[in-house]
Amino acid sequence: MIRELRSRFNRSFQPEAYPRLLAGLQRRCGVEVGFRVAETPVFMPLGLIEQMAAAGAELAGALIADDQYMSAAQLAIPAEFRVAGPTAHPNFLTADFALVHDRHGALSPRLVEIQAFPSVYAYQAVLCAAYRETYGLGQELGHFLGGLDEREYWSLLKKTVVGGHDPENVVLTEIDPGRQKTRADFEVTAQRLGIAVVDIRDLESAGDRLHYRNRGGKLVPIDRIYNRAIADELVARGMKLPFDLTRPWEVEWAGHPNWYFLISKFSIPWLSRPPLRNAVVPPAVLVSEFLEGNGRRDLEAAGVELPKETGPETVYNEVLLKPLFSFAGKGIEFEPTRARLEEIPPEQRTRFLLQQRMHFVPTIETPFGLTQAEIRILYLWPDGGALTPVLPLVRLGRGKMMGVDHNRDQEWVGGSAAFYPLAASRQASE
Repeated sequence: MIRELRSRFNRSFQPEAYPRLLAGLQRRCGVEVGFRVAETPVFMPLGLIEQMAAAGAELAGALIADDQYMSAAQLAIPAEFRVAGPTAHPNFLTADFALVHDRHGALSPRLVEIQAFPSVYAYQAVLCAAYRETYGLGQELGHFLGGLDEREYWSLLKKTVVGGHDPENVVLTEIDPGRQKTRADFEVTAQRLGIAVVDIRDLESAGDRLHYRNRGGKLVPIDRIYNRAIADELVARGMKLPFDLTRPWEVEWAGHPNWYFLISKFSIPWLSRPPLRNAVVPPAVLVSEFLEGNGRRDLEAAGVELPKETGPETVYNEVLLKPLFSFAGKGIEFEPTRARLEEIPPEQRTRFLLQQRMHFVPTIETPFGLTQAEIRILYLWPDGGALTPVLPLVRLGRGKMMGVDHNRDQEWVGGSAAFYPLAASRQASE
């Protein structure tokens, strides 16, 4: 997006550099990365990144401060995932943005989704370092946000995950972590923070405490859990945990599980209409509202183009059908039909969203043509601290879907990182 930097990178790129990038990543992570890594980082104006970072923080703050929204979101948490000991705010937040053309033709961010759940915080910092090393990116380019440097970033991540506990008594939990695509992030997290990575199904209870077995087989009490196990995956795989998730255990959560539901796609209809309406949020309604209420009228009033109803075969080209509590793009459907909407059982229609489709503007020049970018802003919010944007994560793609799983058979696409000229940062602070 910064033409001079993009052109310079493309001119100097050598194909043999990409295997070096992957090898360097594997060396830093200790394991092979389980998803496609893009050959290139992106170069963005700091002002555009900060615009997205400010928007995500503003949206999260508005949701948390709105009692009506929070009450409705609490009711949306399935009973079996309503965990005791709720916290005043999430420890982790991600906000995904598309870049579209506004009415003046300028690039403008639009929210894709917002989620109070951890992302690949450790891996993303390592990816930035690998790009910098492989391609000789100079110190005149920055990648951390919130005024952080590398030392401060890892310190804030440790404060958020570990809190004031001994790392031996803190665990990262996931379902079968050794087989997850995000294993590289788990490994770097364990290396840098000194915590154990444990299958959530292997936790053991005794009294009011949860425990894990360390590598020597010793039973170790857990003071704090960095939870990476997604409720949607537990449901989809029909898994039962060996302990009651809803019981008030003597444990802290780094990322209390309730926040997965409280700030999620469930919030998007609320953020796209008064009193929480924000211009960065595309119009959206629940399927129940569309089929049984004023949802169609509301979408049209917001400028969404909808076809005349002709029966079950009617195709809605300008909206996406999304399950509210899925993750990583799972379950998203393009161009849903009236028949598809009506086949959703009435009691489940409040768990699906119709959102205006955003047409990503291809902005990244590559040897394979212009490529689209989705930008995720990663935030940390330690206990007793402030919500801080810390890193941008980028997905590059040339298809309908931007997730790395949807761009595996192409080149110059996949997971990437954003760099910005530090000169702009220094000028802004003067």
